[in-house]
Amino acid sequence: MVRNSITVSGGPYRSNTSSILYQTATDIGDEYYAMYTVSDGSPYARAMLDYTGKMKTLSWSNSSSSWTVIGEVPTACEFYSSCGSFGYCDFSGTVQKCQCLDGYELDDLDFSRGCRRMEPLKCGKPNHFVALPVMKVPANFLHIKNRSFDQCAAECSSNCSCTAYAYANLSSDGTYEDPSRCLVWTGELVDTWKFSNNGENLYLRLADSPGMHRRALALFSSCP
Repeated sequence: MVRNSITVSGGPYRSNTSSILYQTATDIGDEYYAMYTVSDGSPYARAMLDYTGKMKTLSWSNSSSSWTVIGEVPTACEFYSSCGSFGYCDFSGTVQKCQCLDGYELDDLDFSRGCRRMEPLKCGKPNHFVALPVMKVPANFLHIKNRSFDQCAAECSSNCSCTAYAYANLSSDGTYEDPSRCLVWTGELVDTWKFSNNGENLYLRLADSPGMHRRALALFSSCP
């Protein structure tokens, strides 16, 4: 679970059209817990862990006098690394599905094997970063303290093994001695999700394609 100054990210929360499920997260010293409440006038709701290991949220239906499942986790897409390395679970549409990160393509038509780079990344060769918005950042990061955004980017740029970075300023929270949060990744990126909102930017390192240099050279040579 990764925290920024606004949200605690770790999964999407769903609701039906007649009620809203609120989550309140409390972090006090070594103690962390979450409370859930429903909006005024909502029907009764309950959460249960079934025998398959799924956590289900149910709402009481007066018309049928029965409990109706309004959400459950995890779905097949939500299991750890279900989309493989350099793949992500896309929650931004109506149907959850695995996708490859920008600059990657499916390896052998099977997401269990992850995605592979379309252009190999080589140390010392030209590269750039692309910003992927509204993401849940990958697992297995390195937290580097006391860094500005530019310094965080430089930490990744100067390390040939760095594949991505993310940055957040937690100063609005007011509870941290160090309000910066610089995360960097080396090696494979796993357990990444994309939301329709409330995510954060993930800066992904990609190799410059030969076409980029050819276009730049053509533009330069055409200038008077």
